Amino acid sequence: MTFTTNSPEETIALGVRIGNKLKKGDVIAMQGTLAAGKTTITKGIAQALGITDTITSPTFCLISEYYGKMPLYHMDVYRLEGGEDFVNLGTDDMIYGDGVSIIEWSEKIMEELPSRTIILRLTPQDDGSRLIEIENWNNGDI
Repeated sequence: MTFTTNSPEETIALGVRIGNKLKKGDVIAMQGTLAAGKTTITKGIAQALGITDTITSPTFCLISEYYGKMPLYHMDVYRLEGGEDFVNLGTDDMIYGDGVSIIEWSEKIMEELPSRTIILRLTPQDDGSRLIEIENWNNGDI
């Protein structure tokens, strides 16, 4: 599936649509450059999950946990060396738990993620829009 958003508000709205379809145990591997919109779309997903906390990039804390209809584990693996560092954080309890896991910069640790992982790739376009591609989506229409 491919979507184009033309503003942060449209990116958040797409995140809401995605979040409304997520179920416990879903894992989203976010991929894209710096400022591609990974945290912005996560704000929409969190909104759909009934989370009222302010969503920020977990770059320096690595994992942020939020609670709404179900837990949201928002991870940023940019500063990790690879899969072993990811596993050593104790992420299995989150990825195989009762919440939704979103992993920014997931390109670094894809080998550690389950085969059911949803891949969400964001690509900024020259006109300021975002091309958003979703792979391995089995949760119905968005």
